[in-house]
Amino acid sequence: MMRRIELVRGRRLTPADIARSGGIDVEVLGVAQRIIDDVKARGDEAVFEHTAQLDKVTLTELRVSEAEIEAALEVVGDEFKEAIALAAAAIESFCRRQVPQSWFTTEEGGVFLGQKVTPLRRVGIYVPGGRACYPSSVLMNAIPAIVAGVEEIAMVVPPTSDGSVNPYTLAAAAEAGLTEIYKVGGAQAVAALAYGTESIPRVDKITGPGNAYVTAAKKLVMGEVGIDMLAGPSEVLVLADETAEPAFVAVDLMAQAEHDPRAATYLVTTDPTLPDEVEQALAILLEDSPRADVVERSLTDNGIIVVCPDLDVALDAANLIAPEHLEVMMAEPFELLGSIRNAGAIFLGPWTPESVGDYIAGPNHVLPTGGTARFSSPLSVEDFVKRSSVLSYSLEALEMDGPAVMTIANAEGLDAHSRAVGLRLAMTLGMEDEMGEEA
Repeated sequence: MMRRIELVRGRRLTPADIARSGGIDVEVLGVAQRIIDDVKARGDEAVFEHTAQLDKVTLTELRVSEAEIEAALEVVGDEFKEAIALAAAAIESFCRRQVPQSWFTTEEGGVFLGQKVTPLRRVGIYVPGGRACYPSSVLMNAIPAIVAGVEEIAMVVPPTSDGSVNPYTLAAAAEAGLTEIYKVGGAQAVAALAYGTESIPRVDKITGPGNAYVTAAKKLVMGEVGIDMLAGPSEVLVLADETAEPAFVAVDLMAQAEHDPRAATYLVTTDPTLPDEVEQALAILLEDSPRADVVERSLTDNGIIVVCPDLDVALDAANLIAPEHLEVMMAEPFELLGSIRNAGAIFLGPWTPESVGDYIAGPNHVLPTGGTARFSSPLSVEDFVKRSSVLSYSLEALEMDGPAVMTIANAEGLDAHSRAVGLRLAMTLGMEDEMGEEA
């Protein structure tokens, strides 16, 4: 079912072995650009038209009313409310530990330096919707922003076929305290957030995953507004040895594969007998899976098993793949943590399925995909603040550092940079001379 790669001693996994497609389709970019240009030019009218054309939903209002939120809370059961409250508390607790602080210091001669941390004023969060329901994504995007101190949060979510928003999504928004919610998705939602319309004021940053058109639109508006990341298909890598339970490995691969036929699943193992055992377990689990078709397509098209001759080669393979989710099902998982360089989230031990990270543990599930964990991090409180450098020099400090500043400026051919220091020092010297003459 999954493609196999057998590595022998002296052979390491290469990027060509995993053959990620990467990038955004040119046609998708073109469609997204046309929608963005239209929304930028015509505002709400264009948003309504694209929603009717693409989502087959005719709307007269974009904003979700308080009555709709209250009705959603009546529909969802107490068990869901309790679970979502538990998740929200765990996410908030984790986020509280991430809050960056301003800092200031003084140095010799009267130099005052520091860094001022300021929350963004207004952000937009994109929550996938339509046929899907992702209340967990509401919490994962909203709570870090709230903890960071963001003043205004606008949530966009594609409407269902009857023009409503899934009640579980609205219940999660209510739990987070969100009230500014709009029934719009796709590239038109990103454009509305980036440029503003009559109904949707523009934001400073957009976060949250979406389909290919959402990702393309985020790429195109980047620079006009901030974005969190360009999310691709979801992925998991299970790093396993002979101690791993095949059924656990199989069900965790399935849990990722059921997202999307394009989801990527990897098993990297030092046990040559484990792949057959895992595929046997997969066959059994698929028999009663309601999403068997999606899972089978994902595993067949994008599933890879890498059999490694030793642990060093296995770790090298995992770091090369740099997965969104990395599960370590090995005898001593904590001892391997220091050797893992590239992963969006790391799940240690057999009792830590990716599912707990998706929903309830606290760390964010908005994670770098497509190998970008080599240089990117999970969504966090830090994504919702900005930093300003703070500088103040006394005259004594300028006299001490000024000559070096002028030397570097002159070497770069920037005369005014040099004069900005020289003029101050010359005028100061002149004032001192005048004071001396008067004395």
